[in-house]
Amino acid sequence: MQCRMDALGITMRPHGKTAKSIDVINLFEPKHRQKITVSTLKEAEYYFDNGVKDLMYAVGIAPCKLPRLLALIRKGAKISVVLDSLQQVAFLSQCGHDNNVEIPALIEIDCDDHRAGIVPEDPKLIEIGRALNEWPGVCLKGVMTHAGGSYDCQSIEQIKNLAELEKQAALKCVERLNQSQLTCDVVSIGSTPTAMFCEELNGITEIRAGVFMFQDLVMHGLGICETDEIALSVLTSVIGRHELKNWLLVDAGWMALSRDRGTQNQSIDYKYGQACDLAGVPIRHLLVESTNQEHGILAFSSPPIEPLKDTTIGTILRILPNHACATAAMHNQYYVTQDNKTISEVWQRVNGW
Repeated sequence: MQCRMDALGITMRPHGKTAKSIDVINLFEPKHRQKITVSTLKEAEYYFDNGVKDLMYAVGIAPCKLPRLLALIRKGAKISVVLDSLQQVAFLSQCGHDNNVEIPALIEIDCDDHRAGIVPEDPKLIEIGRALNEWPGVCLKGVMTHAGGSYDCQSIEQIKNLAELEKQAALKCVERLNQSQLTCDVVSIGSTPTAMFCEELNGITEIRAGVFMFQDLVMHGLGICETDEIALSVLTSVIGRHELKNWLLVDAGWMALSRDRGTQNQSIDYKYGQACDLAGVPIRHLLVESTNQEHGILAFSSPPIEPLKDTTIGTILRILPNHACATAAMHNQYYVTQDNKTISEVWQRVNGW
């Protein structure tokens, strides 16, 4: 990803929500880790305490978050928020004015009818931009958008088309704001799929993406990566067998894997994860068929070449996740290995909100 961004002449604002670990962020080249995206204020506080000063809190701002936001600003954080309504501008302005600070905000743009934000043609774009430019305690930082719909694409061509749509939506908003004498210093776009297949980024100032740090089965289903490029897996032990059904029971249930079923609408549905041997090699067609809190049931999605009669209690397996962010969130730390056998380091992660 860094090589792609270098070739396109743009820097990254990696999304810290995927790894929630400064050790992972420190793997980036210095120019690509000077600024970061966060999805919780707990992440913002954590990354700031670990030396990252330029933060984007990329979830719509709510009044209850303002005290912690102010505390970060007073400590020296260069933190911006995102919003898509005049109501948010109003309470943000009041907060900034009352506390003698100026809070920078980006207008969130809906580029693909996926989630939050305003569409580029909405008259509210200019209203919000003017309010941020004129009201006390706030300022217009720019625009941001996220092509979350890219996770539902069925081909690389669809991802490429959505990457162009994502870019054009942001640039159209910038053009409209500029026509009203409103300046955008930041034009921020990104998702892992669109970042991997965008082809030209003139006018864009930064890319936000996160899942690429680990990759996962959803990204594999989109054609973003191969399974041997997925860096995150859950180690689990075989704790039982159901011989009549040729099932294996493991001690990784939804508390270890999450309930994410992100592959269910893709060409290959990996259920709750792909089972691998200890070396990380996928066992053909062996999936986590279902989960309870601390139990996982492994079953073949197609008839196996041989039944699992040689697999004994205590056999160690790895499970590749559907969604790296969701699975990682079930754990407090990463055990880093170079050979899938020896733990070389333990990296802590931050959880909570």
